Amino acid sequence: MILQALLAYYRRLAEEGGIAPQGFKKVEIPFLIILNNHGGFAGLQDTRTQVGKKLVARSFVVPAEQGRSGSKSWQTANLLWDHYGYVLGWPKADSDANREMARKQHQTFVAKIKSLHERFQEDKEIDAVHRFLAAGDFTSILSDPLWPECAKISGCNLSFRIEERLRLVCENENVGTYVSSAFDAASDDADDISTQAVLEGMCLISGEYGLIARLHHRTPIPGAKSNAKIVSFQKNMGFDSYGKLQSYNAPVGEKAMFGYTTALNHMLARSSRQKLQVGDATTVFWAERKHGFEGAFADIFGEPAKGEPEQDYKSLIALFRSPETGARPELDPTTRFFVLGLAPNAARISVRFWWAGTVGEIAENIGQHFDDLETIKGPKEWRRITLKSLLRSTALQEKDDNVSPNLAGDTMKAILAGTPYPQTLLASAIRRCRAEQSVHYTRVALIKAILTRETRYYKRNHKEVAMSLDITNTNPGYLLGRLFAVLEKIQEEASPGINATIRDRFYGAASGTPVTAFPQLMKLKNHHLAKLENRGRAVNLEKQIGEIVDKLDAGDSFPSHLSLPDQGRFAVGYYHQRQAFFTKKEKEEQNG
Repeated sequence: MILQALLAYYRRLAEEGGIAPQGFKKVEIPFLIILNNHGGFAGLQDTRTQVGKKLVARSFVVPAEQGRSGSKSWQTANLLWDHYGYVLGWPKADSDANREMARKQHQTFVAKIKSLHERFQEDKEIDAVHRFLAAGDFTSILSDPLWPECAKISGCNLSFRIEERLRLVCENENVGTYVSSAFDAASDDADDISTQAVLEGMCLISGEYGLIARLHHRTPIPGAKSNAKIVSFQKNMGFDSYGKLQSYNAPVGEKAMFGYTTALNHMLARSSRQKLQVGDATTVFWAERKHGFEGAFADIFGEPAKGEPEQDYKSLIALFRSPETGARPELDPTTRFFVLGLAPNAARISVRFWWAGTVGEIAENIGQHFDDLETIKGPKEWRRITLKSLLRSTALQEKDDNVSPNLAGDTMKAILAGTPYPQTLLASAIRRCRAEQSVHYTRVALIKAILTRETRYYKRNHKEVAMSLDITNTNPGYLLGRLFAVLEKIQEEASPGINATIRDRFYGAASGTPVTAFPQLMKLKNHHLAKLENRGRAVNLEKQIGEIVDKLDAGDSFPSHLSLPDQGRFAVGYYHQRQAFFTKKEKEEQNG
C-alpha cells in the first residue's frame, strides 16, 4: 500500500512535469568542473548559496545513481557525476586503504565514460570529458582556490560543464538517449557487481512483468546512514529465501522501484514543503492529485518562521473540512491524502506510522485535535501550541533530543486518526509537572486534550475538565488542584516576594498522595492567614477554601492515592484556579 501510493505519486508528478524523468534524478552538486572544448581544465564552480546559516548546493537533473553496496561497490559508478573518489580518485581519508579504494573507484568511473564516448564519438561535450579523464592530470584542480572548500565536504559530488554552456554535460541530448535506452532495457544489473543472473518476475507494486530490482535506490532521512533504504535485505545474513539474493526476496520491478524511490526522495529533499521533522520521525505527506492541503499541512503542524505572523490554523482547517461549503476542485475534501512517518534504524529506515484517508477526514481530525487543546491562556502567554512544543513539554529540559523515541510517531498517528493519545504522553506530561513543579500552559493544554479525548472516544459518562475554571466540577483530583492553588495564593499574599512556595516543596506529594501533604498544608494555611493584614481578603480566601472542601468526599477528603488521570485533573484544576486569580486581578485593575 505504501509503495503503491508512492508510485502513484511519482506518476502524478511525471504528468505534471515536476520531477526528473525515468532514469534521472535531482541531486545536489556542490561543485562543477568547468572544461574547455578540448578537455582542458578551466576552473571550479561553486554552486552553493547561503540559506540562513548554511550553504546549500544547487540541485541538477542527472542520471539516476546505481545501486551499490558491499565490499565491491567500487565497481559501480554513476554516469558523468559522482563523489570525488570516483571522479578524481581523491580518497575520503589519508590512509593506504582509502587511497587504494579511490584509485579503483576512479578506474570504474573512467571506464564508464570511455564506454559512453565510444558510442557518441562525435559529441564534443562527451569528448571533452573523456579527454580530461584520459589525461589523468588533476594537479590544476587540486591547486584551484576553491578546491579546499570542495575537499572538506565529505563525499562531495562533482559533475562537468563546458565553459561556453550553461547546462551540465549529463544534461546533453545524447546522454539522455543513452540513459533512457539503458533504463528501458533495465540494464542496471548488467553493469552491477552481482554475479547472480538477472531475474524477471511479477512486480509486487505494479503487477507488471519485467526485470526485478536487486538493490533499491537509497532514500536517506535525518539520523540514518547516507545509504539507508526503505526496502533492503542484508546479503548472506539469513534473510534469503529459496536461494534468492537480497531484494529478489520481495520482487519489485526496476521501473516501480525507480518511481517510488524518486517520489520519496522528492519529498525528502532539503527544500521540500512536504516533510516535517517531529522528534526522530521524518514525516512526508502527499495527495493523490494536486491539492491545496499539501501546502497547508506543514503550516498547520510546523513552527511559524521568525518574523512571520502566526498562521490562523482554524480558518485553514475549516477551508478543507467543510464539503457543504461547495469546495473548489483543488480543495475537494474527498481527495485521498497520505502521511508516512519514517525513523532511522542504522542502515535501514523503519516505518513509524502510516495513514491513508481523505483530506476531509484528516482536516476533521486535526481540527478536533486543536479543539481538544483549547485552554485558557495566561495574560503573558504568547505561545501557539505546535506539535513540537507539545512533545517538548514532556521532555527533560524541554529539548527535542529528549523526546521519547516512539512518542512523536504515536502522537502524530493519534492526531491523524482521531484516536486517543498514547498513555505514555499523559504519564510523561505529569512526570515533568511533578519533577519541575512547573504547570504551564502547554502542559495543561496537553493533559486537558488527553483527558477530553479519552472521555469522548470511550463515551464515558462523567463530566470532563473544561477549558477554564469550572466550579461545578466535583472530581477529587480537580478540586484538590484548585485547593492547592488557593493555599499557595494565601502563602504568596502572606509573604510577598518569597523565593519558594508550597508548590516547590509539596506539588509532587499533593498531586500523587494527597493524604501525605494536605493535612500539613491546611495547618500552615492558618498561620499564613493570620499574617494577612487585610482581614476582608483573609475571609474571602477562607470562604473559597470552604467552598472547595465542601465538595470533597466527607469520608475521604484527602485520598491516599490519585490515579494517573486524576493527577492530570489535579494539574488542570491547579492551573485553572491560578488563571482565575490573574483574571480577577486584571478586572479589578481595569475597573480602577
